[in-house]
Amino acid sequence: MPEPGLSPLQSSLPAAAGHSDPGWILGGPSGLGTTSLSLAPRPETPEPPAPEAPVEGRPIPGLYFHPVPDPDPVRVDEVSRRIKSWALDEVQLYPDDWEGEFDGFSVGRYMVACHPDAPSTEHLMVATRLMVAENAVDDCYCEDHGGSPVGLGGRLLLAHTALDPLHTTREYQPAWAESLRADAPRRAYRSAMDYFVRQSTPSQADRFRHDMARLHLGYLAEAAWSETDHVPEVWEYLAMRQFNNFRPCPTITDTVGGYELPADLHAQPAMQRVLALAGNATTIVNDLYSYTKELASPGKHLNLPVVIAEREGVSDKEGYLKAVEVHNDLMRDFEAAAADLAAACPVPTVLRFLRGVAVWVDGNHYWHQTNTYRYSLPDFW
Repeated sequence: MPEPGLSPLQSSLPAAAGHSDPGWILGGPSGLGTTSLSLAPRPETPEPPAPEAPVEGRPIPGLYFHPVPDPDPVRVDEVSRRIKSWALDEVQLYPDDWEGEFDGFSVGRYMVACHPDAPSTEHLMVATRLMVAENAVDDCYCEDHGGSPVGLGGRLLLAHTALDPLHTTREYQPAWAESLRADAPRRAYRSAMDYFVRQSTPSQADRFRHDMARLHLGYLAEAAWSETDHVPEVWEYLAMRQFNNFRPCPTITDTVGGYELPADLHAQPAMQRVLALAGNATTIVNDLYSYTKELASPGKHLNLPVVIAEREGVSDKEGYLKAVEVHNDLMRDFEAAAADLAAACPVPTVLRFLRGVAVWVDGNHYWHQTNTYRYSLPDFW
């Protein structure tokens, strides 16, 4: 686990001209919640510092996270209004009886917390539409609202063509185009991607498609285990979660911020490690906060506490607390990897992107902690 100050790798690297601290970031996010952010490894503390503003919800005891103040309420209201209009009027995403659940998701609050440096509401909407579309695919194809592992591969493949268009013959092109209107998830994917392509560069759009293919691969692995009643080993579960995770969200932080991390810098193995660790840590946050929600749902839901308890022969409580430790290790590894990369490659766009990903990680935790409509903690303390 990293200690305060420079890691051994950082100490072996020359400092950027005029800067000895890899935590300096010029041109990064400057909105609400970013003033205290540093890419230097953060001190290990048993309890997080008090947030700058009161928030709802109880944080998980012992979880390593960084509090953020409440997001700008004006932006939250505007994004919430616009995303509901898009969902209802543009893509007919859900029936009337899902409205309460849609409102309870609090997606406007989520996205404003994760992207405080977005230069406009439209930049925020790019991320918000994609988040809602991804959630619709998960719910309708995989989970709560009619999802099933049976036939999932075919459904996901056709939905993926809404993101990565089919290039076929003139005879068959109309049938494919019509299929994009066949169900709500495909309508949402197509519309959200159309908006994203208009806001992003071609390389950013291709990057996002790649990460969505990763996500869909993770969905398929989880579905295969469900069909065979297989409980994976812990390491196998974590491998699946590296694909079935939040990675497509922080990977677009530059598009939402109104700039571009060049493709060659995004493709660096060190940057790929940072993004993988960020996605892994934030997804385990979801496993932990959604634990009681999933236990109350029909069927057996795999999450990290459940897999640890079953595979390592420990109690439910011990499995949950061990999962907290796994998250904390991933978070500290993420921060150390980001600090190392900032020191090794102090290019302004790299530094800005790294800070944007870190802000996304903190905002993701904030949303999970404060969304008491969806989540509650187990009685383990």
